[in-house]
Parts: sequence; C-alpha cells; structure tokens
Amino acid sequence: MSAHHHKSAGQKARKWDLDFTRSSKDRNMELASPVGCILYTRAVSETSRQDADSNLVVKRGWEIALGPIKQLPMNLFIMWMAGSTISIFPIMMVGMMAFRPIQALATSQNTFQMIEGPQAYLQKFVYLLGNVLVLLLAIYKCQTMGLLPTHASDWLAFADSPQRQQWSGGGMVL
Repeated sequence: MSAHHHKSAGQKARKWDLDFTRSSKDRNMELASPVGCILYTRAVSETSRQDADSNLVVKRGWEIALGPIKQLPMNLFIMWMAGSTISIFPIMMVGMMAFRPIQALATSQNTFQMIEGPQAYLQKFVYLLGNVLVLLLAIYKCQTMGLLPTHASDWLAFADSPQRQQWSGGGMVL
C-alpha cells in the first residue's frame, strides 16, 4: 500500500473512518444521524397513525382494482405474438385469456372483501371493468381467428334450402 493510504497520527480522520479504540459513549456523541433520518422526540399522534392506515387501505384497494387493467398491455402483446392461425398454441392462449377474467368475475365477492375504504365502490367498478375489458379482448381475438360465427356463411347449416320457383323442360326425345 502507498503512504497516502495510511493514517498518520496528526492527520484528520475522514468522516467515514471509524475509530474503534474510543469508548462507545464518545463515539455516539460524535456520529451524526444518517442522511434522511429525522429523530422525533414526541410520540406520533393516534390520528396521524389512523390517517396512514386509511391511506394504506385505499392504496391496497387501488392495487387490487387496477390489477386486471395492468394486465391488458401484456395480454395484447401475447395475443399479437400468438398470431391468427388456428393451432393449439393460439387457441390455448385465447382460452386462458378468456378463462382468467371469468374466474375472477366468479370469485369477485372474495376480492371485494379485501377492498375497503371510502373509495370502495369506485375500486370495485374499476376491477369489474378491467376484467370485462380482458374478456372482450379474448372475444375479439376469437373473432379475428375466425372462431366466432359472425358471417352469414357460418349459419348455412341452419338455413332452409331454397324452394324451386320454376320448372323447365324441353327438347325432343330422340
């Protein structure tokens, strides 16, 4: 090691250097509080603690409510990557994409028990809206793949055959 790394007796110690040779009483007096640490001598009031708890409840409710909407971009990307061909992979992707919001809507009462606070009704509405949007995306993907009967030709099996309007005959028998 070079000479400038060693501390000489008369050299002032850097602020990050610790001297373990002194007693703990002297060390505590010398060290400053860490950056960002503010020591409060008075106790936190009960109302501020309740406000913090209510803010956490509202924040958690919004995290739950916005969960399905946050999944939309990922689902859009997955559906784009799956393509529009009819094969096992895209059909499984669409199936899972349709199954998840249906399952979430079926168990929404359990989810709604976790949502509390003054904004609970709005949070529940946003949660339902997000699941419906994901379900609509799955239905749209089924339509683009040609899995939904949206054209008249898809219903030909149920159409009546046309009745003859005229009879024609002619010619001579040779």
